[in-house]
Amino acid sequence: MVPILLVLLLALILFGAGFALKALWWVAVIVLIVWALGFVIRPGARGGKRGRWYRW
Repeated sequence: MVPILLVLLLALILFGAGFALKALWWVAVIVLIVWALGFVIRPGARGGKRGRWYRW
């Protein structure tokens, strides 16, 4: 009985890790798209220069 519970627990942990990694991939793709759009859509600054869209 205990080995079966351990196998089920291991399967549950691995499924959870796989789902979390897949969700993190989607987050990374969205962040990459927003970052790339930031280079295309930049607000104009004073003096005709292109401004930065981030505050660093």
